[in-house]
Amino acid sequence: MEFKSRNPFLSNKSFSATSKTAQVHEASVIGQDQEMTLSGTINKTALLFLLLTASAMVIWWMAFNGMNPIVPTIAGAVIGLILVVISAFKPQYSGYLAPGYALFEGLFIGGISAIFEAQFPGIVIQAVGATFATFLVCLGLYKFKIVKVTEQFKSVVVAATMAIATYYLISWLVSMFTSFQPVHYGNSMMSIGISVFVIIIAALNIFLDFDQIEQGVQQRKPKYMEWFGAMGLMVTLVWLYIEFLRLLSKLSSRD
Repeated sequence: MEFKSRNPFLSNKSFSATSKTAQVHEASVIGQDQEMTLSGTINKTALLFLLLTASAMVIWWMAFNGMNPIVPTIAGAVIGLILVVISAFKPQYSGYLAPGYALFEGLFIGGISAIFEAQFPGIVIQAVGATFATFLVCLGLYKFKIVKVTEQFKSVVVAATMAIATYYLISWLVSMFTSFQPVHYGNSMMSIGISVFVIIIAALNIFLDFDQIEQGVQQRKPKYMEWFGAMGLMVTLVWLYIEFLRLLSKLSSRD
């Protein structure tokens, strides 16, 4: 598998460049109305966002009406992850898996947002605003070719993303079995600096997602790849949002 994005489905071989012969064969089999399009991917991304938001609002309402959101929050995170893994290996089922992911991930987002909001009032709207602003800036930079996704750019971003994932995993395992507190915990300047770095890498992954979607359209991939690409972009945006929540909570706790 060739890793070009942190998303397992956007780095999936379904988005890999195919040979000229394969492209000609695929084009002769897949009709124009059955091909992946940019507008179709945008529409499906918007739909996934609406599903995630609706699901998150349900858990948000539960949390602020005296009900414990922990169980649906954890269940949403686990099931959402499972659906992502299945989609990575079976992208042809993305039309069913992507909406399911949005609904279950919404449970997680709603629950974790409610927990942060209870501790730091106003933090959720700040994190949402920061996430949208970052997305729009990245979209503008990519659209006007100010940032070009070269092979070197991909290599650096993927390497940094893999390093972050490895660090988080090791830190989580060590903290489970020892009293060691990882440096990204707490609200020290070191911890804040790490959060800023992670947010930058998450934002750079958005460029990789845009590039992979654009390649899929150019290669005339099957229609279901619109769901596949939309799901990948949603995963990156969820990651970015969570990291903004963490950074803002650290800054608020220093006041």
